[in-house]
Amino acid sequence: MSGLLAIPVGKPRLFLADKGCDDFLREELLSHGIRPVIPPGANRKNPPACDFRAYKDRNRIERMFNRLKQFRRVATRYDKTARSFMAFLALAAVRVWLPSFVAMVQEP
Repeated sequence: MSGLLAIPVGKPRLFLADKGCDDFLREELLSHGIRPVIPPGANRKNPPACDFRAYKDRNRIERMFNRLKQFRRVATRYDKTARSFMAFLALAAVRVWLPSFVAMVQEP
């Protein structure tokens, strides 16, 4: 968890996660001022509130990861160094993104 919070980007407002992260992650996020968007488990007696409209964005994130994992080199992490892995991950992301960008530019 602390590794995710150490990423050098702006402070997130929301953190989308699945039900498995419910117990241990919620308190840590709230202590950092981040609102957790985690649906409560079915066995919770007093389930906390969840913004299900925001939770729908998690589906888009999961689909993006699945598209990146279509590249065998990303899915199996063949690269030995983090730097070369991140470089190939950037290339794979561009390869996934480029067809939609070209289609968007060509529309009249």
